[in-house]
Amino acid sequence: MNWINNVVRPKIRSFLTTKREVPENLWVKCPETGQMVFYKDLEANQFVVPGSNYHMKMGARQRLAHLFDGGAFEIVPIPAVPQDPLRFRDGRRYTDRIKDARTKTGMEDAVLVGEGTLDGQPVVAAAQDFEFMGGSLGMAAGEAVIAGMLRAAERRSPFILFAASGGARMQEGILSLMQMPRTTIAVQRLRELKLPYIVV
Repeated sequence: MNWINNVVRPKIRSFLTTKREVPENLWVKCPETGQMVFYKDLEANQFVVPGSNYHMKMGARQRLAHLFDGGAFEIVPIPAVPQDPLRFRDGRRYTDRIKDARTKTGMEDAVLVGEGTLDGQPVVAAAQDFEFMGGSLGMAAGEAVIAGMLRAAERRSPFILFAASGGARMQEGILSLMQMPRTTIAVQRLRELKLPYIVV
């Protein structure tokens, strides 16, 4: 009787009372219809909710993995830029905001550039990630876009840009705004070489 009280009953109780750990992202709720979708099904459907055709947010790495053949791509190296050129500070230091965004996304900045093949053809693509400070365009993001375009020009391949941006990064002021004419010049280089430049 002692064995039943000391071993068997506690085991039975633990089976009945223990809650299983369920990962937070196992199910995703459609913001439009409230439909619950299994995360793996949503991922397999390229983050489009099957019932409502609602397009969920997709991170830059996932976006590139869905674009390239077999999900395989190489990350294009980006030149280093000063992290906080204006020593900006409002409620928090800009360097702290960048550290938090890097931890949250696993990216160096808001734009990820990769090269691989699409239907067997070489392609260079860049994707902005809204989770990284709203996908805002700062010096590092501008350098990433330009590096991608120059790589496409070098490889004589098309360049695809997946835009998901909140605009210029205010913490970098005029240096952020300067990225727009710089990227325009890089687009002109692709145009001169008669290479496709596609913005999604």
